[in-house]
Amino acid sequence: MTAAAGTSTMFDERIDPGRISSFLLAAAVHLLLFAILVFGVRWQNRPPVAVEVELWSELVAAPAPVEPKPAPAPEPVVAKPEPVIAKPEIAIKEPVKLKPVVKPTPSKPKVDDTQKRMREELAREQASFAVDRERQQIRDQMARDATVSLQRDYEAYAGRIKAKIRGNIVLPPDIKANPEAIFDVVQLPTGEVLSVKLRKSSGHAGYDEAVERAVLKSSPLPRPDRPELFQRALELKFRPLD
Repeated sequence: MTAAAGTSTMFDERIDPGRISSFLLAAAVHLLLFAILVFGVRWQNRPPVAVEVELWSELVAAPAPVEPKPAPAPEPVVAKPEPVIAKPEIAIKEPVKLKPVVKPTPSKPKVDDTQKRMREELAREQASFAVDRERQQIRDQMARDATVSLQRDYEAYAGRIKAKIRGNIVLPPDIKANPEAIFDVVQLPTGEVLSVKLRKSSGHAGYDEAVERAVLKSSPLPRPDRPELFQRALELKFRPLD
């Protein structure tokens, strides 16, 4: 009985190594689950850190290490695909054959009715001005011709007067050279001489007196063929040798 009691005491005081291993394994599993929960919540903030748990006992030799279950990999962040912009299909067309360029005939600008009337009026004024100028030129030419004709007729009329007076001049015998005497003669429309006045002497008194007597003797003087040529006051010049 003593032996039995001693045997029972020896069996009671002996510790089962399997129980310790189970305890350690259960503790490791709990720690692993706790770590998984913690790191599963914070996996987006930082990468998971592998946790190594080393369990040991001074009394019993450590069992073979149990490999921890790998932590679940974080779900990959799937980037949203960028919208694909479809590139327009560029159709390659055949080269267009260019047609020959035909220069358009410039169209005549439309003339406003007001401008047309103004141009017509200006053309009429210019034509009228040209006609007036031509007429004026004709009148001027006629006036010049009339003046020339009048001057010619007057010279012929004055020539007849001087010819009649010269036929009545009796030259003095002592006259020399060819001095000129000028007389102012006043007459009536009928040619009757009213007065004779010496304006410029010839320097020979006998010749001056001879011309004055000849003018009075020639009254009435010849009348002009054209009434407009008559002049009441005449200027007559005489030279002995003319």
